[in-house]
This record gives sequence, C-alpha cells and structure tokens, in this order.
Amino acid sequence: MTDEEDVKLVALETDQPIWSRFFTVAPLVVVGSLEATGEFDLAPKHMATPLSWENYFGFVCTPSHRTYQNVKREEAFTVSYPNPNNVFLTSLAAAPRCDDNSKPMLQVMPTIPAVEIEGVLLKDSYLFLECKLDRIIDGFGANSLIAGKVISARVDQAALRLADRDDQDLLAASPLLAYLPPARYASIEQSLSFPFPEGLKKGDQE
Repeated sequence: MTDEEDVKLVALETDQPIWSRFFTVAPLVVVGSLEATGEFDLAPKHMATPLSWENYFGFVCTPSHRTYQNVKREEAFTVSYPNPNNVFLTSLAAAPRCDDNSKPMLQVMPTIPAVEIEGVLLKDSYLFLECKLDRIIDGFGANSLIAGKVISARVDQAALRLADRDDQDLLAASPLLAYLPPARYASIEQSLSFPFPEGLKKGDQE
C-alpha cells in the first residue's frame, strides 16, 4: 500500500468551482437548435454525454443561453461531433452575438440538414445525432441538464466500427477530437484495449 506521505495531494477549496485547477478529458460537440425567428443556432458544448446504454444523450446548459431557450421551446436539438481539423469552425460557433442578437459567423459555417427534425448539423463531423427533448433538470447551481432521446444517428463511414476492422486502425485513420477543459484540445489517434477482468459482462459495467 502506498504511504500517504509519498503522495503529494493538494486540497482544493470547494466553496468555488474546482474544474479549472486541473485537466480532464471531455468530448467537444456542437449542439444545434432552432431559433424563434426560424434561423438555426449552433453552440459548442463539452459537458455532454450519452445518458445510459440506451439511446439518450444529454448536455449541460444555462437557462439564460439561447440554446436552452430554443430546445425548451422546440423540444428538439441536434448534436455534431466535429473532426479534429474542424476546431476553428467549432470555436467560431462560440462567438458572442451582435447587438441585434445575431451570430453572423453561423452564416459561413458549412452545415447539412437534419432528417427527422427541423435543424442543421456541422458538416465536417464524424457523428450526427438528432434528439427529441426528454426532460430538462434545473438546479445544478446556475446550470441545467438537458436530456434528449436520439431519434436519428448517422456516422461517417470512415469512423464506423466494423467486426473485420481493427479499432486502432480506425482511430489512426479517423482521429477523435477531445476537449481538455478549461482551454485546450487534443487529437486522439492511438488507443489500447482496456484490460477488463475475465468474465466481465456488459451489464456489470452499468
């Protein structure tokens, strides 16, 4: 057993947010929603994840943000997983709105239409999800969890896992974009098989 004195731990004050004091690994997605004006909004999010082994997806947002308001009103949203070479456009989606509440940068971003809901997705991505709103849970401080049911999923053929295709070869050919909060990103091109204990079943991971 490791002697506690050999482990140099730094206590962090929890009366304020701790997340900028170290790095974690998160996805970086672009959430699309329909504005009341009929235009589309795209916004990058990194607090985003599947919710269970079933087809549910959720992300954290703030009620004051247009994404929250749009999703609550329209009860639908899209999710794009950008490729690593698309970081610049993903960053542009976070640009602040003008005085008239417009986001001119969105007009130059290449998109593709959604197929099951009224929406768009960021074109240079490897995974495209369309979701119907399932529920919104408020009260995580100033933030909320928006949960949706995936009703359409499309994946770039180059990123599709196949039985006769080695997973490492797939990642080498189609790297994944990872966000390292608070302000860095990485391209994941290498991976190793996780050493699951013998006999472990999928249900044991849930």
